[in-house]
Amino acid sequence: MEQSKQEAEALFQVPALRALRADLALALRAAAHHGLGEGVCNHFSVAVPGHPDWFLLNPRGLHWGEVQGHDIVLVDSAGQPLAGAHPVEPTAMYIHAAVHRIAGQACVMHTHMPYATALTLTDLRALDTTLSQNAMRFHGRIAVDAAYNGLALDASEGERIARAMQGADVAFLGNHGVIVCGAHIAHAFDDLYYLERACMAQVIAMSTGRPLQPVPAELAARVAAQTLGERLQSELFFESLRRMVR
Repeated sequence: MEQSKQEAEALFQVPALRALRADLALALRAAAHHGLGEGVCNHFSVAVPGHPDWFLLNPRGLHWGEVQGHDIVLVDSAGQPLAGAHPVEPTAMYIHAAVHRIAGQACVMHTHMPYATALTLTDLRALDTTLSQNAMRFHGRIAVDAAYNGLALDASEGERIARAMQGADVAFLGNHGVIVCGAHIAHAFDDLYYLERACMAQVIAMSTGRPLQPVPAELAARVAAQTLGERLQSELFFESLRRMVR
């Protein structure tokens, strides 16, 4: 373990990992900027390249809007801190470690963002991906875990959530919130942002009391393929946030 910590502390300072820490911190600040955070709760994490059992995570007790690259911590899959100056919240470890390990996701973003969470409280439990254009990008990519079981305060609950995702990169957690995953921070953040926009549009449309008008599932699937086939827009969005969000 001591050797692992020494290796981790050395790796923590290499330029590539410092850049990854900066990107994760930027994603957190950008999420706060867009109203996607909640107090000092919820977490973003990203796996360390070449070390599948290690990942970077935002620390306990800091608001997303204040997190900088030097605040990010490095932990292993058992929740042991390997490098960084801050403690880690237990629920982050139980959810994120399980999703990284079981679902094999590189970047994991868990939020209680308001409109997406609102849909988890309904009988629908999730976004209807045949409604808005923003929603269609998620067609065929969403899993629903309707079995809310209280706070994730043990490894079994995190593992249950991870298995319920069944390979999906977006999960709606009943009565709880959402998890959005991706291969890259920029892609995951782009999906997180547009997921909330799609949920907001649906909640507003539902509030009118008028019948909703979905498109055929085949069209929604085509829009999803179009979106995933061109990710430059996601990367340009993230670079714009780098210029704007401090």
